[in-house]
Amino acid sequence: MLSFTVTFLLGAISAFAAPGTVPRGCGNSPTVGQVAKAEAQFVKELAAQGLTPQSFGNFTATATNIPVYFHVIRSGTSLSQGNVPNSQISNQIKAMNSAYASCGISFTLSGTDFTTNANWFNSAGPDNSYQSAMKSTLHKGGAGTLNIYSVGFKSGSGAGLLGYATFPSDYSSDPTDDGVVMLYSSLPGGTTTNYNLGY
Repeated sequence: MLSFTVTFLLGAISAFAAPGTVPRGCGNSPTVGQVAKAEAQFVKELAAQGLTPQSFGNFTATATNIPVYFHVIRSGTSLSQGNVPNSQISNQIKAMNSAYASCGISFTLSGTDFTTNANWFNSAGPDNSYQSAMKSTLHKGGAGTLNIYSVGFKSGSGAGLLGYATFPSDYSSDPTDDGVVMLYSSLPGGTTTNYNLGY
């Protein structure tokens, strides 16, 4: 179920984009092998529920609650330095609950932490050392937990990104890499116009 959730979040990053804005994009660029691995994991999860890809649309969702740990990475104490208020985090959880309610999925904020680290805030990006250090230090919970990291995406491999996520099929090989990394100003009420509705 979490694999469906992460896949939906990745799609929503693009779906909420509007024309005429600063180009922002998804940081996921899966290889053919990663896609095949993710699809195999999805088929395996369907089979465990007695379903096939062809019957996927005919299933009844069971209520699932996913605990969320929200990690605010900031370079300082102002909003422009990534110090997002708890109200925006709460509104992000509300947006996710609204989006997934029809699927029987809900999210509960289990914890929020604030870390001041300018390198992580500015330069965390897919597969770089800043991201690895950030996630290995802050990650909480197991495979059924969603870790969200808000950063600035100002430089390095993350420059200009809106967000990215790991694939659930990769969890067993690197559990601490699990999670969603997103632009802090894309939270509901954030300053990234047309991308600040939550996803």
